[in-house]
Amino acid sequence: MPSSSPYSCVLWDVDGTIVDASVGILRRLNVALTHFGRPAPTREELTHWIGPPMFQSFQDQAGMTPAESADAVAFYRTLGKADGYTTDAATYPGVVELIHDLHAAGIPQATASSKPENQVDALIDHFGLRPSFLTTVGATPDESTLASKTDIVAEALRRLRDLGADTSRPVLVGDRHHDVEGGNANGVPVIFVEWGFSDHHEGDEAAFRAASVDELRALLLA
Repeated sequence: MPSSSPYSCVLWDVDGTIVDASVGILRRLNVALTHFGRPAPTREELTHWIGPPMFQSFQDQAGMTPAESADAVAFYRTLGKADGYTTDAATYPGVVELIHDLHAAGIPQATASSKPENQVDALIDHFGLRPSFLTTVGATPDESTLASKTDIVAEALRRLRDLGADTSRPVLVGDRHHDVEGGNANGVPVIFVEWGFSDHHEGDEAAFRAASVDELRALLLA
């Protein structure tokens, strides 16, 4: 019997939801923050860095001004480009299979990530997910023109509509409060996954929670 979904399309956050890129992010943050005379974060503090736009995180977590943060983001991006955007990145077990199964069920999918779009594209291609996504949406490279999760979710829905997808019953899968806020601002219910880099309370305003990929699958596919 063919699978079906209660949703007409699925939007995916990337970091902490599909991909665990924490090893490379921590290494690059150590280099960048040391370069700018700031203390490097611990592994435990990394929770606060993964998910939000880096432009915001350098201000919130390292006490930088917007101008200093812009310089730090540019430096951090040069490190990422030199590293290769897929270095040390891994997918969470079972997520890739679920994305493929949603595609097989005919459900249009898009990313809605705060990562720069070129990095999202590199990861999606690296893990063989391109055929399953109708479009991939991320932030602009400077993280200022298109950066907030609210705007990114709206852009993902717009691109899906332009490609002929049904966006009448969307859902967003994410792991941070930014995902919940961005989904709610667009009237998109959010499934908050608990394997990412969040505190438990960040999912309080989400429509659903999923502690495992099996729980997520049960919410997305019938």
